[in-house]
Amino acid sequence: MPELPEVETTVRGLRPALDGQVIATLSTRRAGLRHPFPPDLRQRMTGARVTALGRRAKYGLIDTDRGDRLVFHLGMSGRWRIDPDELLPHDHLVIETQAGRRLVLNDARRFGFVDLVGEGEDYPPFAALGPEPLGDALTVDHLAAAFAGRGAPVKALLLDQRTVAGLGNIYVCEALHLAHIAPTRPAGTLTRREVAALVPAIRGVLEAAIAAGGSTLRDYARPNGELGYFASQWRAYGRAGERCGCGGVIERRVDSGRSTFWCRTCQR
Repeated sequence: MPELPEVETTVRGLRPALDGQVIATLSTRRAGLRHPFPPDLRQRMTGARVTALGRRAKYGLIDTDRGDRLVFHLGMSGRWRIDPDELLPHDHLVIETQAGRRLVLNDARRFGFVDLVGEGEDYPPFAALGPEPLGDALTVDHLAAAFAGRGAPVKALLLDQRTVAGLGNIYVCEALHLAHIAPTRPAGTLTRREVAALVPAIRGVLEAAIAAGGSTLRDYARPNGELGYFASQWRAYGRAGERCGCGGVIERRVDSGRSTFWCRTCQR
């Protein structure tokens, strides 16, 4: 499933082709994905100029000069394609600009979705989100307060979008390994020194993943068609049975249906 680095990479890939451009046409090739497409999506986006592209947590954002914001989520298999030679069966939304560029949202499993938010409107899913992990609001004080007195495993709290926005399974495993913290540790038992190590570990793992174009899992690819190669840099995720850098062995366990990869030798 595309996580924050994959969405950030997607937004950055769309920006050169879409930012500042006027949308000549927007067409949909089915009624919707996980949810129906907004009924007035075509009307409100056609003729609008894109003023900015951004990201909030795992959501991509496309703003226009009409005050509307198109919000997209890639679900499990979604990806944007730029200037494809032909449309494929799972190309479900097509944007064409006056400059002649074509941007296509492809989603084989259709777990993604597209919403439209008007000027001055709040988008309900954003209301409960915690701070962005790459922003200044993710501080040692914030994480320490979120963990204080909590008996839940630290990994579970990091995956809770109310604690930090946008963190997913791969990058939480990687950050905890980098910070030498066991994913099963009750969050309230972490010392301030450990929390202080975790904040830069989260940022470092995400920044490295974005620089590598994300992690290619199943159908994910960048808008230019290239595959992300951060998987080659994984320290723990997907490496069960392999030697850890400390000399221990990476183990795998399943928590709430998610695979957790960690080393009991260096993660305490």
